Amino acid sequence: MADTKLGNPAVVGLGGFGVTTLLLQFHNLGLAGTGVVLWTALFFGGMAQLLAGLKEFESGNNFGFAAFTTYGAFWMALAGIWLGGHFGILAATTTDVGWFLVAFTVPTVVYTLAACRASGAHSILFVTLLLGFVFLDIGHFGGSSLWITLAAFDLIVCGFTALYIMAAIVLVDFGWKLPLGKGWLAK
Repeated sequence: MADTKLGNPAVVGLGGFGVTTLLLQFHNLGLAGTGVVLWTALFFGGMAQLLAGLKEFESGNNFGFAAFTTYGAFWMALAGIWLGGHFGILAATTTDVGWFLVAFTVPTVVYTLAACRASGAHSILFVTLLLGFVFLDIGHFGGSSLWITLAAFDLIVCGFTALYIMAAIVLVDFGWKLPLGKGWLAK
C-alpha cells in the first residue's frame, strides 16, 4: 500500500475536550444547564475523545492515546455520576465527586510533564487543566464556591487552548500556520 496521508485523530480529541470543558465551565458559572453538558460529555467529550485516543494508539502516539482515552472516560463517568444522581442510582456526594476529581488529578500531573515538552500551547493547556483540577478538588472538599468559580475561569482558558491547538492542526493543511511556541520544559 502506498503512503496514504491519514487524518490526525488529535483534532477530534482536542475538539471534544475543548468544547465539553467550555460547556461545563459555563454550567459552573450558571450560564448553561446540566443537560447540554451531560449529553456533550457522553458523546463529544466522552465517546468521540475515546475513539480519538484509540486511533492515537494505532498511530503509536502513547501521549495522545493515554490523554484522550483518560479524559474521554472522565467525561463519560461524569455524565454517569450526574445520571445516577438524577435517577437516585448510586448517587454521589460532593466528597465522592471530590475523590473522583482527585483520581483524575493524578494522571494529569504526568500528562502535564509530557505536555510541557511538546509546545507552549500544550504547556498552557495542561498547566491550566492541572490547576483546574486542583481548584475543583479543593472546592469539593469543603472549600468555598470561590474555588469552583476560580476553576471555571481557569478551565475556560484551558478549553479555548485545546480549540486553538485543534485549529493549528486543521488549518496547517490549508496553508495557515498558527504558532504553538516552545514547550516550557523542552530541551
